[in-house]
Amino acid sequence: MFLNADFSRRAIVAPHQYRWVASPQEGVERVMLDRLGEEKARATSIVRYAPGSSFPHHLHPGGEEVLVLSGTFSEEDEHYPAGWYLRNPPGSSHRPSSREGAVIFVKLRQMRMGECCRVRVDSRDPSSWQRQRDREICPLFSGAAEQVCLQRLAPGALLFAGPVGGAEFLVLTGEMLEQGRFYERGTWMRLPEGKYPVIAAGQQGATVYLKTGHLAGMAVEA
Repeated sequence: MFLNADFSRRAIVAPHQYRWVASPQEGVERVMLDRLGEEKARATSIVRYAPGSSFPHHLHPGGEEVLVLSGTFSEEDEHYPAGWYLRNPPGSSHRPSSREGAVIFVKLRQMRMGECCRVRVDSRDPSSWQRQRDREICPLFSGAAEQVCLQRLAPGALLFAGPVGGAEFLVLTGEMLEQGRFYERGTWMRLPEGKYPVIAAGQQGATVYLKTGHLAGMAVEA
């Protein structure tokens, strides 16, 4: 399957475009945002766990990145409420589940093979945030090929201060604006390398998940 697989073009999925489809595991559904491959794919998705649902123990040869959006997501005996960021490196394995139900943002098979560190960040902890001019930033991961963070933007604050090697963001609270277009909570956007539109936080400000630098050189045709 190829979905939003041309990385030379902008891709947008708004909440009214969500199409929930069943996964191979009962009680787990997903909205596919981009995908290169079938069940074992390079993929970006929003995944919804029904209460009591789980996946069997499995490997992640290309790594997995998770941001918990609501509920509580669990790995064996470790439990992560909304706001937690998890990064499981290539070659890691786990048995994910959710007792109460959860919605998570997930990126699969998108890490460099040399990455080896397990990352856990609780964005609910005030000490995780840093003030930088018109925004607060919660760093999640920094590597040679990508930067990942959460940003709390003041009203009117610009998302991009300068050129980046491609970007991807998910609106977590508030809304983002671009030339009269409104991107509400839940909107996901991917921007190709070299495209830097003027996108700013709305009147109430906004919180976004932001990844930059990771799309340099990507140009896969659907």
